[in-house]
Amino acid sequence: MARIATVLVYALQGQQILLLRRNKEPNLGLWIAPGGKIEIDESPHDAARRELLEETGLTAGALAWRGFCTEVSPRPDWQWLLFIYVTREVAGELHGDSREGDLAWVDLETYYTRLPIPQADAVFAPRVLDAAGRMFEAKFVYDADLRLVTWVAY
Repeated sequence: MARIATVLVYALQGQQILLLRRNKEPNLGLWIAPGGKIEIDESPHDAARRELLEETGLTAGALAWRGFCTEVSPRPDWQWLLFIYVTREVAGELHGDSREGDLAWVDLETYYTRLPIPQADAVFAPRVLDAAGRMFEAKFVYDADLRLVTWVAY
C-alpha cells in the first residue's frame, strides 16, 4: 500500500479562516483547508504554495509548517501523509475551482464549533492554528469504514 503525500494550507485573516466545502469524495460535504497531492518533483512547501493558488487564486506570503500527520486504515486507498501549513499572509483575488467545492472565509469560532469537518481535522486544526504552540505530529488510525478508531500524538 502506497501512501499518498498531501498538503493542507490554513489561510488566516484576523479571526477568519479560509475553508473549502468539499463537493466530492473524499470528505464529501465537509469543510477542509485547501490543499492536495504533492507532485513528484515538488517539495511539500512548493506544493502548498501551488495548491493554495490553484484552489483559491491566492498567493501565500510566509508559510509556516505546523503539522505532520499520517492517516491509515485497512483500506489501501486510505493511506495518507499530511504536511500542514499555516499562513497569515495572502494576496490576490479569491476565486475557487467549483469542481473541488465552495470556498468561504469562516469565523474561527464557527469552524471549531459548528461546521462539519473531518474527524482528524477536529484534532489537529486547533493545535496547528495555535500560534504559540509547537509543531504537531500524530498518527490517525481508521477502520475499514473510515471511522476514526484511535490517534496518538508524538
